[in-house]
Amino acid sequence: MKGAEDILRFWFGAEAKKHWFKSTDAFDAEIRQEFEALAIALAADQSGKASSPHAWEKQSPEAHLALIIALDQFPRNMYRHTPAAFAWDALALKSAKRMISRKTDIHLTQTQRPFAYMPLMHSENLADQEDCVRLCDARLEDGNTLKFAEIHRDVIARFGRFPHRNKVLGRQTTAEEQAFLNDGGFSA
Repeated sequence: MKGAEDILRFWFGAEAKKHWFKSTDAFDAEIRQEFEALAIALAADQSGKASSPHAWEKQSPEAHLALIIALDQFPRNMYRHTPAAFAWDALALKSAKRMISRKTDIHLTQTQRPFAYMPLMHSENLADQEDCVRLCDARLEDGNTLKFAEIHRDVIARFGRFPHRNKVLGRQTTAEEQAFLNDGGFSA
């Protein structure tokens, strides 16, 4: 079975970088084919014991990051437009918070580090969003991630959730949320 190094080599490879934050069926299918079994195994290993560190968290900051990517980024690609895209968010968030509390995120490269903060950015909890903005401002050199962290935070501050997830998650959309979405609202 593939491991942490395989996730990192793939995710930070030149070809994958072209597809970050973009939806393509081919890229989503490639992640599913190459990493779905591993991601499911990692999530199953953490389910029910999300307060306990995974073995990869103890190996190195890079292995810890690979776990976060598998639980946060991969499901968004593998299961796009389904509730399963968000199914492991709590696991990814707890793992990311353990990394941040240990300050091992500072040992990651500037290219890697934003992905340690993505579970905070994906959270529908305002405190997590505020932490994400603070971390992006303090620990990232590139202001682009900070800009998107602020956008995410502002949506959560306004609605308490991401309205673009409502349909997929079977939630009722309020009139204010619908107006926001109709105006081009946030859709990432």
